Amino acid sequence: MIEVNELTKTYGGRTAVDHLSFTVRAGQVTGFLGPNGAGKTTTLRLILGLDAPTAGTATVGGVPFRSHRRGLRHVGALLDAGHVHGGRTAEAHLAALARSNGIARSRVAEVLAEVGLAEAARRRIGGFSLGMKQRLGIATALLGDPPVLVFDEPVNGMDPEGVLWVRRLFRRLAAEGRTVFLSSHLMAEMEQTADQLVVIGQGRLVAAEPVRAFAARSTRLTVVVGTPQAAELTVLLTAAGASVEPEGSAGAERLVVTGAAAGRIGALAAEHRIVLTELATRSASLEEAFMELTADRVDYQAGRTR
Repeated sequence: MIEVNELTKTYGGRTAVDHLSFTVRAGQVTGFLGPNGAGKTTTLRLILGLDAPTAGTATVGGVPFRSHRRGLRHVGALLDAGHVHGGRTAEAHLAALARSNGIARSRVAEVLAEVGLAEAARRRIGGFSLGMKQRLGIATALLGDPPVLVFDEPVNGMDPEGVLWVRRLFRRLAAEGRTVFLSSHLMAEMEQTADQLVVIGQGRLVAAEPVRAFAARSTRLTVVVGTPQAAELTVLLTAAGASVEPEGSAGAERLVVTGAAAGRIGALAAEHRIVLTELATRSASLEEAFMELTADRVDYQAGRTR
């Protein structure tokens, strides 16, 4: 379990993490979200003892990470897949880490096979693609068979097969009772992978709750409407102040409507003798909820000057 209590980190006059408190529990995948500059990477570095907090605490298993003599046995982490010696082979890189952490050499071959790099074990890392480096970073995190795993943007550079593999891996690790803490900007992937969310903005906590509960907080409900008279209904809904977009290709018979409830749409269609084949309210996606609920916590936004 990871526990963060009133964690604060300042750099000069800038506060990167501001009295942040949350708990990441075992047996589930917890997603870590926030706009660019929100303080996510700083928080992860504080948890892993790579930076010292200005105030507050971050503990893993009840103690600061630095208290663990052989860290990889307690926490496996991937923060930057490119932060490796390009002249070493994947096998040599993992072997050095295994030796320094008292881990059996046999684990090197096991984790390389698990992440799909067995055939690349003796290739130099400098020749790896970003996706291969990500796999090597995941192998490093798994090396000590730790109960706690921390990943920062682990699917960057991965192809679709790799993304699916990572998703299944994280779900399996959580099912084994491990603590899995995952930072990513890929909202659709997070929606399919995470059970819980920790969302921050400008270094402060926005939410710590299940994924579905967070998405349900959005006020952006949409209504999907099916009709063979899409053009006619679009004119009526637009005149009534709703926003209407076709779903799919131009001329599609399904519309996505915001700004008008399903009952109002049905009544309007009945009044003008418009046939409806579908009328369903759709909850906001995780991405839509995230954009809405963090809108006032964005430091860097296209088209805006500060």
